[in-house]
Amino acid sequence: MTLFHKFISYFFHPILLPTIGALFYFLLSPSHIPKQQQYIIILVIFISTYILPIILLIILKKLKLIRNFKLSSIKERKFPIIFLIILSFMLGKMLLKTNLVNLLAFSFFGGSLALLVVYILFIADIKTSLHTLGIGSLIGFIISMSLYYELNFTYLIAILFLLFGFVASSRLALKAHLSKEIYLGLIIGIFGQLSGYFIYNI
Repeated sequence: MTLFHKFISYFFHPILLPTIGALFYFLLSPSHIPKQQQYIIILVIFISTYILPIILLIILKKLKLIRNFKLSSIKERKFPIIFLIILSFMLGKMLLKTNLVNLLAFSFFGGSLALLVVYILFIADIKTSLHTLGIGSLIGFIISMSLYYELNFTYLIAILFLLFGFVASSRLALKAHLSKEIYLGLIIGIFGQLSGYFIYNI
């Protein structure tokens, strides 16, 4: 069973979810963007939110600033979170300049805001599950798309909540987080995306 929980944790790792969110955007949105531009945007997002964070973690491990890639302690999480806050914000700005995927761009601003909340909670010695924050962000983004395009994504949102259950159970089974850290991640993730959506509408 532990192998299953590890598989879920690795397969739905938070740094993969921005790329998954971008794929959902292009699959579900009625916007007509040329395929070539879609591929370029997805590639840029994948490199920025998956490849660059992995390189950062490798460097931090080489410098012995982190023990492993799990980032178990708040101290180990601080610099990577700052890096991701800045990265998400810059990526949002870059996507906004294309004037092709504005809703997607604001989802990265929302992600940056969510990570900022996570960092602020470090001051109170509160750790948040980044796995459930990622799932929460994806749920919040699909809700935002549903509101913006006036499309019914109820079944997809229900499936994502079910997925949250699997991820949450796996993180608890692996003793990676407490229950409050799991639900905190979900709430902050959804909050960040809906905040980005409402700012976009304003």
